[in-house]
Amino acid sequence: MGKLYPIGIQNFESLRKDGYLYVDKTKLIYQLAKTGRYYFLSHPRRFGKSLLISTLEAYFSGKKELFKNLAIEELEKEWIKHPILHIDLNTEKYDTPESLENILNFTLVKWERLYGTSSSETTFSLRFRGIIERAYEQTGQRVVILIDEYDKPMLQAIGNEELQQKFRNTMKAFYSVLKTMDGFIKLAFLTGVTKFGKVSVFSDLNNLIDISMDEQYVELCGITEKEIHDNMEEDLHILADRQKMTYEKVCSELKECYDGYHFVENSIGIYNPFSLLNTFYKMKFGSYWFETGTPTYLVELLKKSNYDLQRITHEETDADVLNSIDSTSRNPIPVIYQSGYLTIKGFDNRFGIYKLGFPNREVEEGFVKYLLPFYTNIDLIESPFQIRQFVDEVEQGDYNAFFRRLQSFFADTPYELIRNLELHYQNVLFIVFKLIGFYVKAEYHTSRGRIDLVLQTERFIYVMEFKLDGTAEEALQQINDKHYAQAFATDKRQIFKIGINFSNETRNIEKWIVEDLQ
Repeated sequence: MGKLYPIGIQNFESLRKDGYLYVDKTKLIYQLAKTGRYYFLSHPRRFGKSLLISTLEAYFSGKKELFKNLAIEELEKEWIKHPILHIDLNTEKYDTPESLENILNFTLVKWERLYGTSSSETTFSLRFRGIIERAYEQTGQRVVILIDEYDKPMLQAIGNEELQQKFRNTMKAFYSVLKTMDGFIKLAFLTGVTKFGKVSVFSDLNNLIDISMDEQYVELCGITEKEIHDNMEEDLHILADRQKMTYEKVCSELKECYDGYHFVENSIGIYNPFSLLNTFYKMKFGSYWFETGTPTYLVELLKKSNYDLQRITHEETDADVLNSIDSTSRNPIPVIYQSGYLTIKGFDNRFGIYKLGFPNREVEEGFVKYLLPFYTNIDLIESPFQIRQFVDEVEQGDYNAFFRRLQSFFADTPYELIRNLELHYQNVLFIVFKLIGFYVKAEYHTSRGRIDLVLQTERFIYVMEFKLDGTAEEALQQINDKHYAQAFATDKRQIFKIGINFSNETRNIEKWIVEDLQ
């Protein structure tokens, strides 16, 4: 048998006993255990947060045998068993106030069977406080509190302010216990996808160390390039053989598809562990992380905020925005960044400004494909076939079929729901041409009210200018007046200059005219 890849396995004890691959993070785990008490980590889904929590649980349970041949085996000398209170909020669907209350009650009852209860403890926070106190008194050791996906209720209630407020109030009281029980707690570690600024776990716990953008812990979740070569070197050669690629090309392809996450400015890139392990398990490339599901609330946030999608490839913001989500804010960028669809691409140290972009090809292509059905009348199943047809028509020089298909994308769109028709039309064009650009070379430049664009294939070059409530003739004239095609004057490929007008009245492409340069 070959190597066992821990796909979907989030329990450290099970993983170690059954011989699955484990990329050793225990040196960092030892460091955080010895240098702090309250931690928070925000990372995208399927980045190993649950496995990290499980590893901490095994470590603080004193299970030395599970850490054989790992870095922490030599570092830790005592292996003290602490009482563990582990809450996993990832298992419930949070659509009513009772859904959060039910899982908290279920968890508290389980702990109360171990450590007892008191009739005076009538609220979640009092019960939690009593359990911590008794666990310490009965074992003589301070308590370790591990909370996995603390933000799941808040995320599922995005867009429902009343429900969010109820969840916020419940969590505020519950998590505030951590502040008051400092003498009984050895370590508290919370994970989530996002960081909600209005939840008291952050406003009250001023001693909470947020390691989400901390350089010393940048390798705690995810996999580095060095770790791939240290742990999966043989796998790289097998993958190259299976895909009939060179070793160098396989390494390059892995990097382009799955690397590129930067949780700190000027740091090394981190590979998506879920996609990477699936690639080695199946010995083929795929959109593994993206195929596990993208929450619709991300697109709803983009649409609700009237967001210009052209900004998403070069968004700029500061640390305050990246680090905290206000559930009442209309800015979608913090959620999209913290969810892993954007990452840090650059940093202006003088002004403290972060430049964001897609981390890699898997995320960029997957996210743009995912957007299409939300902005057009094309459903999710049909959209890949439509894009293939677009590419075929561009590569065959059939521009009339291309624009008729584009017209169908705007037809029957519920425009009464669109507050800014011009922005909607530009967003649809951005999505379509971005998707085509994954297969042919696409360059586009935008300014208010128009898009000028160049598509290049093996045989053809298309120079296009879009107008809104102008004329196709004016658009073509602009191409000529501003010499947009001049850069291709010596190119042997056939050049099409195309002026296109989008009509506000018909809410669609009204006309296109073509000048063919043989």
